[in-house]
Amino acid sequence: MEFRKLKAEEIDVRVQSAKANGVILLLYKDARCDMNILDETIGCMNWERKHEVIDGRLYCTVSLYDERTNRWVSKQDVGTESNTEKEKGQASDSFKRACFNWGIGRELYTSPFIWVDSKKANIVQRGNSYACNDKFKVKSISYKNNAICQLTIVTDKGKEVFNFGKSNKEYEEQVKTENTIDIGDVYSLGTEIGYNTVQLTNMILKKYDKTPQQLSQLEIETIYRGLSKRKSQK
Repeated sequence: MEFRKLKAEEIDVRVQSAKANGVILLLYKDARCDMNILDETIGCMNWERKHEVIDGRLYCTVSLYDERTNRWVSKQDVGTESNTEKEKGQASDSFKRACFNWGIGRELYTSPFIWVDSKKANIVQRGNSYACNDKFKVKSISYKNNAICQLTIVTDKGKEVFNFGKSNKEYEEQVKTENTIDIGDVYSLGTEIGYNTVQLTNMILKKYDKTPQQLSQLEIETIYRGLSKRKSQK
């Protein structure tokens, strides 16, 4: 069973943390997105969800009916509490995690590190901490080799605050003889050989003391060559 990739309008954006000089954003999906894709892909009568408490933690099991074998196939995961509505938050989170196990929205794990400078965000200080008053959304997103290769994020008023990589169309239009490597290629190759985006981002920050978007073309190509070498040694 294979599920399609999430569309831009199906992906939500939230602030993970806010500092005086900027904010870190995260991509996520909600439970309605999972339900819609399940209905769309296999039909509303061919899947089910069950919740149960194990050792004091709420688990969700999502089962799909396999018409080839005439049996139900299940995958399970556990939820975490939300800041509001504890039980509802756990139920929703466990369901979304179980759907990740089925592959729905798994591409979100390949998201680049999303940093928005304070010049582009409305950041306010509240006591000893900071908060962001902006709302964000995904304007466009593209995938290559099951990883995010292009991502544009804007505020709810349409102001662009983050732009990463190239769209599939741009990749296709790129002249092959140029062989230009960009940061999207680095993340795609890294995913192929077993790294996740957090690991790759931390490697870049540690080595260059820069975010991925701040790297020069030479630095990007150097990282890519290093990953290619590791791939050939596997």
